[in-house]
Amino acid sequence: MIPKRAKPARFDDVLRSLRDAKDIVDQLTAKHVKLSIGGSVHDPLDPVGRLSFNVLAMVAEFESDLIRARTREGMQVAKAKGRLRGKQPKLSNPQQRHLMEVHNAGTHTTAELAELFNVARSTVYITIQRQTASENKR
Repeated sequence: MIPKRAKPARFDDVLRSLRDAKDIVDQLTAKHVKLSIGGSVHDPLDPVGRLSFNVLAMVAEFESDLIRARTREGMQVAKAKGRLRGKQPKLSNPQQRHLMEVHNAGTHTTAELAELFNVARSTVYITIQRQTASENKR
């Protein structure tokens, strides 16, 4: 019975850096596996096959570096235009102030505050931490 072939992965998806490529080539070489890239077969034991694999790995790393640079540039432009704000807080500013008032009064536990404001306990902890930090800056 002939085994089914897995769907080939794109070269860029497999490799993230030259170090990844070297590790993959070393593993494949140890298992005596030949690579089929773009319709041609490359033997990692052969110097020409190793060279072509390294060239393709460098191109893949270059492409991923370009994508990262463009993403950073786009985020800077969006931030400068005021469009990049990040994740919005669960509680509005008045709700945060009210939560701090109730917390400072010491009448409720964190779990009770979370239930009262209909948020997770982690949100209560984060709000308290942020409000305390902003008060200490003043």
